[in-house]
Order: sequence, then structure tokens, then C-alpha cells
Amino acid sequence: MIPEFPDSMDIKITNKCSGGTNCKYCHENSSPDGLHGKILNVPFLNSLHPYTQLAVGGGNVLEHPDFLPFLIWCKEKKLIPRITLNQTNFMDNLQNFKRSHYCGDLRLADAGKTVQLCGWVQRQRNLGGLIFVDLRDRTGLIQLSFDDSTAKDVFEKAASLRSEFVIAATGVVRERESKNPEMPTGDIEVKVSDLRLLAKAETPPFEIVENSDVKDAVRLKYRYLDLRNPEVKKNIIMRCNVVAALRAAMMEHGFLEITTPILTASSPEGARDYLVPARNHPGKFYALPQAPQQFKQLLMTSGFDKYFQIAPCFRDEDARGDRSPGEFYQLDMEMAFATQDDVLTTLEDVLVPVFEKFGKYKRISQAPFRHIPFNEAMERYGSDKPDLRIDLEIDDITAEVQGCGFGPFEGATVKAVVVDNFTQARKWIDKLLADVEVQTGNKACWVKVDE
Repeated sequence: MIPEFPDSMDIKITNKCSGGTNCKYCHENSSPDGLHGKILNVPFLNSLHPYTQLAVGGGNVLEHPDFLPFLIWCKEKKLIPRITLNQTNFMDNLQNFKRSHYCGDLRLADAGKTVQLCGWVQRQRNLGGLIFVDLRDRTGLIQLSFDDSTAKDVFEKAASLRSEFVIAATGVVRERESKNPEMPTGDIEVKVSDLRLLAKAETPPFEIVENSDVKDAVRLKYRYLDLRNPEVKKNIIMRCNVVAALRAAMMEHGFLEITTPILTASSPEGARDYLVPARNHPGKFYALPQAPQQFKQLLMTSGFDKYFQIAPCFRDEDARGDRSPGEFYQLDMEMAFATQDDVLTTLEDVLVPVFEKFGKYKRISQAPFRHIPFNEAMERYGSDKPDLRIDLEIDDITAEVQGCGFGPFEGATVKAVVVDNFTQARKWIDKLLADVEVQTGNKACWVKVDE
């Protein structure tokens, strides 16, 4: 609150230099009047950038951290700063405005409701006497409409909107004359009665749309814009929902979510540690955990017999096909007084519903899963994590090829992958055998069996 004093002076606040005789930067060598000269001598004014200075009688003023010293100076001079705002280029605010709905949640059943929406302008289409604006928030898009019945100031403000401007709108939901079946909200639009421009935006370096063909370097440079992309946003929201579902399922099975420390001691594991200098212990370092292995074992010995967390893991290693380098998250769990079947059954109960709900698959394997012993998996599939969707198994054909007259097969164990109805050409087979030799270091053969 500005205190009252006996005398007064006027201060005009604008966001662009008016170039008057009282502007220090436009008229550095002018002969200022009494009050103006005294204000220019106030020390903090010397640090202000052009177009952000304080001046008496028509200079230019923006909100500045040194405005309080200016008021103190006025108090010492027994002056009352009478402030006049030039609102030409100032943004609106959300005073007395409260969002009532998200854009993507409205449907035809909401027709007739008065709603208040906030978001970003996806696009604006000006048809002269009719303006359409697609408003976007994290739930989706909705169309705003402005016509000749719209208040003049609101219509003019709508005409000034550009892509990525931030706005707030109040209006009535109504059924659209020309519906868009490709949009979830394509049956309705909002007839706007009040529009607030909260922030302007420069032209973005790329269009904020799904499946945008933009180089990764540009996307990462403007990450805050890339995160507005509906496809990227959809992935983040799905991750949130998956984590919430995992958390709920684990707690239903009696697990406690316990967060373990991030700054810890180094432990011998499979990758290099990330180290953090210890300020209070020069020359010593904390290590970021590669996994909470030691901590969860500590919890088991302490009586917390069912533990889980969505654990961050930090490993200084190269990228893998299924894992980003540096940092990743995993569903980490531990059980005491449990058998192998208890662990497997718990994971089946937790993971199958999550994959059914959030996975992009035509079919989900139902529990209980098929349990294959390690030796059998290696014998039949050549891997301890076989993909059972691929109907190829390794068969032992040693007995069938003994005595066939082919030297490498005599007295050796011979295994083969049998492929029915094979139609590939000889060139394809030769390439496959060459690839096998590169990967395994062993020669491979092929045999065609006539019925």
C-alpha cells in the first residue's frame, strides 16, 4: 500500500518509451525541470535499462525490483506517486476467472452449459465476419466461435490471436452446424462471450502437431514446445497411469512402497557409478544407486517383508535396445518368507491387467504363464527368454543323420530348426548361413527333406 503524503506528482507507466522531454535515454542532455532532474539523480535509476526507467511527468516505467526505493524517495520528498497505467500492450489476467472444464472433456450432452476454458491456440481461422479458434489443453481440442453477435472488443481480440497464444475464454456450449467426426469434441463448439489474452507467443520453430517430421536436435532444443505435442503428451500421461496402476496393484497385494536413498555408497555392480562430490568431505564422493539392491535387503532383515517402489536407477553405460543410457526406472520389489511360485504369481497378478489396459497388443497372454526350466529353454529355443510367438524350436536330429555320409555330422550332436512349407530361394539361405557364422563363429548347414 502506498502511504498518503501531502503533495503529489504523476507517474505514467507504459511498456514502450514515449520519447518525451522527460525521457533520460531519448534526451540525455536536455535541461530537466526540477523534479525530473532530482529523479534522474536517484542512484537506482542509473541501473535501469532503456524503456524500463522511472520518470516524472510522462517517462516510461515497468515493474522493477527497485520500485520500492523510488517510493521511499517519494516519501522523503513528501510526494505521492499518482500512477496511471497505459494498458495498450499489457496482458489480461485470471482475476475472478476459474476454469470449469477441460477442453477434451466436453461433449454434446454439455450443450447449453456456460463454461470457462484455458489453454493454447492451436490455430485460428478468420472468415471475415466469422472467426474459429481451436483451443488446446492437455485433454484435447475444442472449437471456439466468434461472429457478428460477439462484442466488438472480444471479436477484435479474437482476430489478433495466433498459434500458441495463451488464452482464457468464457462461453456457452452449443451443437456445431458442421461437425467433425475425427475430433472427440467435433459435435460441439463454444460461443465465446468473454476472451482474455494471457500471453502472446512468437512463431514457433515447428508446428505443434502429431507425427511432426522434426529433427530430434530441434525438438530437444525447444523441449518445452515438443512436450506440447499431443503424441508426446499422450506418452507422458500413459506413463503416469501405468505407474498409478502398478502402485495400486502392489498395495492390494500387501506391499509397502518405501523410497530408498539416492545418495549412497558405491557398490560392485555391472556398470560404472555416477559420482557426486561430498562438500563436507573433500576428496570423497557419493554414488548414485544402480539399483536399490542393498537397501531392500536391509528392509527384509528389518521386518518389512513386502517392499516395492518405482525405483530410479543410474548406470554409466551405453544405450541398449530396451534401456536408455544413464537413468531409467523399474518396478523394484522384494519379498521375505516367499517361494519362487509366490514371486511369479504376484507378478502375473500385477502385470497382466496393466498390459491388458495400457498395452497396444491384439492379444495378451493370460496367467498363469508357462514356466520353462532353464535347461529346457536353452535346448529347445537357444535362449533363456524365448519369444513363444515365434513357432520355431530346435530339434535334435543326431539319430536321423548318423550314417548319412556327411563327414561333419558323423559322431557329432546335430540340431536343426525345422521349417515347414519353406519357399525362400538359395540366395536367401546362403545369406542366412553367412549371418549365423558371423554371429556364432560356427559353420551352419541346411538340408532339404523330401517327403
